[in-house]
Amino acid sequence: MIILLTVLATLVVVILLLNLHTPEKEIRHQVEHYHDILDPQFRREMGALLGPAIVPGNAIKALQNGAEIFPAMLAAIAAATRTITFETYIYWSGKVGNQFADALIERARAGVQVHVMLDWVGSKRIDEKLIDRMKAVGIQVVRYHALRWYSVARLNNRTHRKVLIIDGQVGFTGGVGIADQWSGHAQDPDHWRDVHFRVEGPVVGQMQAAFLDNWIKTTGNVLHGEGYFPNLRAAGALDMQLFISSPSGGSASMRLMYLAAITAAERSIDIAAAYFIPDRLMTEELVKVCKRGVRIRVLVPDKHTDSQVVRIVSRREWGPLLESGVEIYEFEPTMLHTKLLIFDGFMVSVGSTNFDTRSFELNDEASLNVYDSAFAADMTRLFEADLARATRYRLENWRSRPLTQKLAEEILLPLRAQL
Repeated sequence: MIILLTVLATLVVVILLLNLHTPEKEIRHQVEHYHDILDPQFRREMGALLGPAIVPGNAIKALQNGAEIFPAMLAAIAAATRTITFETYIYWSGKVGNQFADALIERARAGVQVHVMLDWVGSKRIDEKLIDRMKAVGIQVVRYHALRWYSVARLNNRTHRKVLIIDGQVGFTGGVGIADQWSGHAQDPDHWRDVHFRVEGPVVGQMQAAFLDNWIKTTGNVLHGEGYFPNLRAAGALDMQLFISSPSGGSASMRLMYLAAITAAERSIDIAAAYFIPDRLMTEELVKVCKRGVRIRVLVPDKHTDSQVVRIVSRREWGPLLESGVEIYEFEPTMLHTKLLIFDGFMVSVGSTNFDTRSFELNDEASLNVYDSAFAADMTRLFEADLARATRYRLENWRSRPLTQKLAEEILLPLRAQL
């Protein structure tokens, strides 16, 4: 019995160590400031050094809160004629979950090929009967890194990507999950604030490739043909790229992309982050940039948050930021789930990526980068509208926070790498 218990305890420790380690590639040095955001060289490096090519000819529409987001997504699903590919972290049972299941089932019955990838952890609150309903009509539903004896070392790697692609031609991405919390228009604490985006143009091919990245890993099957990768003509005039990261292939790339953009900023950086836990290097870079005159505004949730642990741990790191002049605001009405970065009124990054270690090192993420001053102006107006419903958190607030809060910050500090 003692031997058996020892073996079991050792196994548990090994599994924990395998899941709590940091990825193999770690950025240890700061990125030098050589080019500003508007410099063509900056975009060349974003496309060649860091990620997929920046492609022209795209169009994008911002959708605010579930009242706009869900009808647009459901309408696109209803219009599908050949294929639907859908990857999401959160899919829970409820009114919204049933609406999406019904819409996907209807299209599958009409002969559309439907493929759904759900994260195993993020979809734990879904009724299995709902999944059975989808599978019964031929929808392929798979769970990313489901609990198996041979995959215990990857349990801490989740897909946090949120992409929906219709006929390989229309794509959606952003922060929204499939759950009732996102319904409505952020009118109260029970209805979250978020933004999602409808995209057309050549960049949709990159969104489809992002879906296939995890589909192939999980199923071993390659989806191809015109139904998935049609000839995509120009739908607008915007330059875009879909940036993806994963611990199994370039986990540090998303962090490096953020660092490169922060370092290149000359005038302003606006950050809306549901979970804001910058690491030491990111904090140092934000401080340095702010000290050379770049205005930095950060918008985070206030008391209405789904993770009080994140809120506590995050505040521990705010001191150096506030001292350097970074402006931090707390959104009051409800949970702020937006992921939005705007650099120098030109480059905008949106998608699933949070400003934390989990997104930079442990999750599979997807961020859409848009290079356009008019779109950046629209997103700045959106950001400032949320800012008007937030309260500024000042340096004196941080210095006078109670001892109990400081103690909680220290106690929870070991969890930082997992948040």
